[in-house]
Amino acid sequence: MSHPAMAERSVISGSGWLAKERFQIRVRALGVVPAEDSSVSLGGTKLSEEIKVGNAFVPELDLTYFLTNNIAAEIIAGTARHEMDFGGSNLGEAWILPPTLTLQYHFTPDRAFSPYIGAGINYSIMYAEDAGTGFSDLNVDNGYGPALQAGFDYWINDNWGLNFDVKKIWLNVDASLNNGAIKADVELDPWLIGAGVSYRF
Repeated sequence: MSHPAMAERSVISGSGWLAKERFQIRVRALGVVPAEDSSVSLGGTKLSEEIKVGNAFVPELDLTYFLTNNIAAEIIAGTARHEMDFGGSNLGEAWILPPTLTLQYHFTPDRAFSPYIGAGINYSIMYAEDAGTGFSDLNVDNGYGPALQAGFDYWINDNWGLNFDVKKIWLNVDASLNNGAIKADVELDPWLIGAGVSYRF
């Protein structure tokens, strides 16, 4: 079993393709931080206030498959609950399931410190919407958008490591309340900031 101080890890065959350890699982604690901007209308009249979407902190799981030594595909799974406020009033809350697929480039996969970058697509599924007191019929549409990421693994041995990862997702969704009387166009554009453990097999 190799030590993290060693420059190389035993994962590369003579042909340059991975001899083993094509799969990698990460479990992370994830902060979902929306950088929202919104446009709200009541009965067709645009309002000056904006919707504020709360942060969320959740567990997250991802699966990565290495296509070559340096190129990998990652899919993440996790779900988060977000509260929405408008002018000091609680509009309600909604759950989001945001599967995100990225294609990554790993710069030094054979070393203890292994940084990577990635780009891909997110499709966010909204569910379990619940209107706040004084409101009814909260509905938030699903949405999709591009995603970028950067992060690194630090390998403790051949199979186990630590991970830090940041993703930026550009996501726009439509929402409505009170049978459509209140409508909003919300740019969530969240940051996903996570840290956890990696296992390669």
